[in-house]
Amino acid sequence: MNVVTTLPSATEVVAALEIEPVGVSHECDYPPDVTSVPVVTSSRIDSDASSAEIDRQVLEAAADDGPGVYDVDRETLESLDPDLIVTQGICDVCAVDEVVIERAVTEIDADPEILATDPHTIGDVLEDVRRVGRATGREDRAESVVDDLESRIETVRARAAVADDRPRVAIFDWTEPAMIAGHWMPELVEAAGGEYGMADPADRSRPREWEAVREYDPEVIVVAPCGFGLEQTAANLTDLTDREGWDDLAAVREGRVWAMDGHHYVNRPGPRLVDTLEALAPIVHPDPDLFEDPPESIARPLADLETLEGADRRGRLESQ
Repeated sequence: MNVVTTLPSATEVVAALEIEPVGVSHECDYPPDVTSVPVVTSSRIDSDASSAEIDRQVLEAAADDGPGVYDVDRETLESLDPDLIVTQGICDVCAVDEVVIERAVTEIDADPEILATDPHTIGDVLEDVRRVGRATGREDRAESVVDDLESRIETVRARAAVADDRPRVAIFDWTEPAMIAGHWMPELVEAAGGEYGMADPADRSRPREWEAVREYDPEVIVVAPCGFGLEQTAANLTDLTDREGWDDLAAVREGRVWAMDGHHYVNRPGPRLVDTLEALAPIVHPDPDLFEDPPESIARPLADLETLEGADRRGRLESQ
């Protein structure tokens, strides 16, 4: 079966089912082997720009009279002769969505099945693994993957349950404007032993008034902008740290501000969301008797991130 995926999480689901896609999106980079697979999509957004500039570009591209955020290489797509295209309906600015794919398919000779994922909770993500398993004849493998993921989630939940407190947590999905993460993140915070008072499970991520953040006064802050790795998050830290009252937040006073790789983990609804949970748990409960420190490739404290930002700036200057 020729399977094409148009977003990174779908590629990771397909890979977990031991299927090699014949085509992927321009953002697909895991597992590493997929970087050599033909790419069928492109973006009109400069992903290296600042958070505010990216927000402006997205608004313009996604406007009613705009060109759209993404494009599909119809010639490449047709040459791959897909039987199944796995796309998404959760967010038309985060990845290529089903409307764009359906339009492209009408312009090629192939007649693939289109499977659109639309996850908003952990349960939705696990069910998507099963759905892709059914569509590809890998039902047994899908159940094995889901069983393993559920077991790992319950292990974290059980360990976190013995902690003495449940700190207030805020996870930033974007920095300018300031957005609080929704969807599956409230559940992950709860499983990690935290309290998530600014969004309910399945809520969409959306901008929040800064005063609401100050009133909530989070005891743990995680900065994980959608599409940003740690270096790009470091470059945009002042979007938050320069805001009035930042230094007065409990998390800042107690040195409990972290950055996480939002591109590969927090905002990618596939199997590695459980890696996100396992990295989040020691941030919420930094007790070595409960959890090991998160890998530096996934999460770093704010102080380390500022060092990373400085090194990144020096490297850019030296290369000029």
